[in-house]
Amino acid sequence: MAFRFVHTADIHLDSPLRSLALRNRELAELVGDASRQAFVSIVDLCLAEHVDALVIAGDLYDGDQTSMKTARFLASQMARLHQAGIRVFKIRGNHDALSRISKQLVFPDTVTIFGARPQSVLQTAGGLDVMFHGLSFANPKAPDSLLPKYPAAREGAVNVGIMHTSLAGSPGHDVYAPCSLADLHGHGFDYWALGHIHVRQVHPGTSTVVMPGIPQGRDINEAGAKSVTLVTIHDDRSIEIEERLTSVAQFERASVGLTGTVEWPEVVGRVRTALETIRTTVRSRHAVIRLSLTGASPVSWALIRDRDLLLAEAEQAAEQVGDTWVEKLEHDLGPPRAGTAEDGADPIFELAQSMRADAGSQAFRAEARAFVQKMIADLPAEGRDFAGKDEAGLELFLDKVLAGGANLVTARLKAGGAQ
Repeated sequence: MAFRFVHTADIHLDSPLRSLALRNRELAELVGDASRQAFVSIVDLCLAEHVDALVIAGDLYDGDQTSMKTARFLASQMARLHQAGIRVFKIRGNHDALSRISKQLVFPDTVTIFGARPQSVLQTAGGLDVMFHGLSFANPKAPDSLLPKYPAAREGAVNVGIMHTSLAGSPGHDVYAPCSLADLHGHGFDYWALGHIHVRQVHPGTSTVVMPGIPQGRDINEAGAKSVTLVTIHDDRSIEIEERLTSVAQFERASVGLTGTVEWPEVVGRVRTALETIRTTVRSRHAVIRLSLTGASPVSWALIRDRDLLLAEAEQAAEQVGDTWVEKLEHDLGPPRAGTAEDGADPIFELAQSMRADAGSQAFRAEARAFVQKMIADLPAEGRDFAGKDEAGLELFLDKVLAGGANLVTARLKAGGAQ
């Protein structure tokens, strides 16, 4: 006999759509519903594997949600688990602490939601006593470690700690309830079910410490297949973990080299080949691809000028590949004759060089920075990250936009003159 449970976190149910999906209504619907479908997959996995429990280590919700549609969906999924006799152990993370729904929903008695004070719940199944220890965020911020609040391990039981924490810190994540892996390993628990960091991490040692990662990526910055962890506690108290796929839509990047192409159809062919190739590596049902065009070609200027037309052809190719979507088309294309003596005598290239020089001046850059900052201030909160999340990100954004502007003007002049 054995005790089995599924460990997940950071579901961010019904997370608001990121701007990337809004350009394509069908893609918007797919991405907008993906977190729900991932949660359905998690419940399906629990039922198929006949597990004893589902552990949710925080951030089931995505902030201050008030949608009763979300509430009804969640209630129906919890009912499926209840009817199968599967216990649910859930803590609140920083996003859950903001959610009004989390404070209003009434769940079956098989669902345990840990409060702001430490709590321990014993479940006996598979011939094993398993003690679940949990502690929820009372507020959206948790600047100090929560580990000292957790009780000591219960003697004679397998001890599972559930915690929402940034550990020692992770890029792209604010600090929440920080603690060290050494302290977790030294606390005496057999398994730590963590949440908060969206990238899967496994830290074996005295304890088995697992951060399962987000079960469904929400944008290109959460690329790759996403999963949950199936945990088996054997009779001898040894612990086995398995990664199980849950993502419905998988974000990926694909680079398309265009050096050597001389005609537009050749470019479309390379794009199609890139989509077909990456589709074979994607484990999730849907592949959502960001294409990046690189290299130099006689059609570079036409590609820069008519990127919208190429995007339409790429989207058509993706549709023919099947369950594949083009989320965005980027380019880092050079002119076919860049840097030659002939270019130096070309008035269009001279204009481009002049524009780049002006764009590189501190005065011009300061004006551009002020314009972008004003634009950011006028946008709703969910749309303010387009130019980076901090000052360094804003500077990189300006680098890209200022360089791209000169290229776009050059492309329109060169490609237009070729007609």
